[in-house]
Amino acid sequence: MPVTRRPKPIKIVVDTNIVFSALLNSTGSIGELLFNTSGIFQFYSCNFMRFEIEKHRKKLLRISKLQPAELDESQYQVFSTIQFINEELVPEEIWQQSEDLCKDVDVDDTPFVALNTFLKGFLWTGDKELYNGLKSKKYKKVYNTQDLLKVWQLKQ
Repeated sequence: MPVTRRPKPIKIVVDTNIVFSALLNSTGSIGELLFNTSGIFQFYSCNFMRFEIEKHRKKLLRISKLQPAELDESQYQVFSTIQFINEELVPEEIWQQSEDLCKDVDVDDTPFVALNTFLKGFLWTGDKELYNGLKSKKYKKVYNTQDLLKVWQLKQ
């Protein structure tokens, strides 16, 4: 009897605005993708994302109206769906290529593009400027939430 192999999950690098959105509304499309696509997508991010979330903690508390312990729990749940990779593992030449791609869009997104290139995955962003900027430079490895929902529907 032949063994049927399950396809490998698609590597998806998650940027900060996706996690920010998930923390504000874990029951929307972003939460659906993060929590219900195991085996189809494998989510990754860089340690820089954790720093950015912490930097915006007061804003998250204010907007979400969550208590600090509730935000901690929400953050724990979201982070548990993501494998974090130390961006120092990314080779210098990939960093340079990524910086060149991001320099006139948003240089703060360089770690996500670099990690994505390193992992040979797809970058998932809710940042329209980054999405459009990368697409305009023929960078095909970027998805917005609608793109990722379509891929998920095709894989079910």
